[in-house]
Amino acid sequence: MEIAGIVGILVIVGIAVAVAVVLLLVLLLFARSWIKVARADEALVISGRKQKVQRTVIAADGTTRGETEESPVTVIVNGKSLVNPITQRHEIISLRSRQVSLNAEAQSLDSVTLNVDGVAIVKIGSDPLYVRRAAERFASQDKAIEQFTTEQLEGALRGIVATLSVVELMRERKKFSDQIAADVSQELAEQGLILDSFQIKGITDKVGYIQSLGAPEIQAKRQAAEISQTNADRAINQKNIANQEANLVEQTALDTNTANANAGIGRARAEAEQAENLAREQAQQAVLQQQAENRQAQLDADVKRVADAQRYEAETRAQAELYTRERSAEAAAIEQVKQAEARTRIAEQQAQADRAKADGEAAAAIARATGEADALRAQAEAESEARRLRANAEADAIRAEGEARAAAVEAEAKAIASNQDAFLSQRVLDTLPSIMAEFSKGYAAIGSVSIIGGSSDDGASNVVGADSAKALKSVFDSVSAATGLDLASIIQGQAVGRGIGEGVAAAAAPAPRQSTPTSPPPPAPPAPAAE
Repeated sequence: MEIAGIVGILVIVGIAVAVAVVLLLVLLLFARSWIKVARADEALVISGRKQKVQRTVIAADGTTRGETEESPVTVIVNGKSLVNPITQRHEIISLRSRQVSLNAEAQSLDSVTLNVDGVAIVKIGSDPLYVRRAAERFASQDKAIEQFTTEQLEGALRGIVATLSVVELMRERKKFSDQIAADVSQELAEQGLILDSFQIKGITDKVGYIQSLGAPEIQAKRQAAEISQTNADRAINQKNIANQEANLVEQTALDTNTANANAGIGRARAEAEQAENLAREQAQQAVLQQQAENRQAQLDADVKRVADAQRYEAETRAQAELYTRERSAEAAAIEQVKQAEARTRIAEQQAQADRAKADGEAAAAIARATGEADALRAQAEAESEARRLRANAEADAIRAEGEARAAAVEAEAKAIASNQDAFLSQRVLDTLPSIMAEFSKGYAAIGSVSIIGGSSDDGASNVVGADSAKALKSVFDSVSAATGLDLASIIQGQAVGRGIGEGVAAAAAPAPRQSTPTSPPPPAPPAPAAE
């Protein structure tokens, strides 16, 4: 019975625990569906729950006062709230910053069409008032914020660009951006948006107007750079010449020191060889002396065993041989010493010759280096002077050509202004040959003309001549209608004037003498083709 009671208790406890777990899960699910939490960059907007809002009212006299009113929308920023899913509805609105890029085409004050690129950082304000305004307009269409901001910025940008010139826009870009931000900030605030920043990325145009504004400055900078480069090259050349001169001087000193060192080494080597040969000869002489003494001792030992008669003979022979060998050794040593002294003298003479040769080469190298340095310096100065003279000559030629052209244009303008009718008449007469050439092309295109008829007034020849006269008269009439000049009168006037001038010149010429033949007068210049 006790065991059964314990088992029953355990069963009841297990059921209670299971029920508690189920209830806990239900409570957790309930809390999960009813409790809403907004992240750090989000705002929780609850519809169906009223919230008291502090509102500022501006009176007619300009004073402000605060009023409290109830809003049908509750705003919770960076917090949590209990939301009844049956009678209330919630929206999560992001407060993150949004980057809006825009490219607007606008016309400046000086009538230049510009492409303006800009970037803006916009977000929904963290103040509940801004969140409530943004929720009323963008709660269900979050992407509309970028579109709305772009349209507002483009409109403000076009309006401000129209009041400024291109130069002002380029020089005061920061002021331009701040003015756009100030103009559009109020409109964005009415929509619950805050403009964090606005920057102009670039201003361009399709006709190259902006690029042409900096062309003079760029050209001036390029010319200054070229002048600086020329001066730098000249300084480098001068530095290189100085370095080459210093190198030649140092190389000459090195060659001189090397020659002196080689001469000293040769002298020391000759002295060492002489001392070595002398020591060797002395050693050989000592060896020969020792050998002679040893031989003498051996002979003394041999003589003792020989008879007294042979001893005297042996001693005499030994002394004679010893004397001969000593004399030979002394002669050989003296000969070797003489040879060593001769070699020493030869080495000293060779060293002196090498030293003289080195001194000559050093002097020649110094003279050659000095000549090369002078030649390089003279060449550099000549090139610099030639460049300067060539630049001055080119500038004078360009200036003279411009002055000649200006004088010709001024003279032609004065001639036209002072005698316009005569100038136009001469121009018309100059072009008359080409007009007549064009007129004759019509008759040149006719292969052959057959004239049928007599010589009466209505004959074919009279008809052709009358047609040609009428066509030529029509040309003169066209020129008169176009320019107001009467070609027939001009040609007749020039012919009459030329005839009168030639008559006056012939009457005024002195009569030729009978005794002295005179050269014939120069022929009159031929009349123009128009005459």
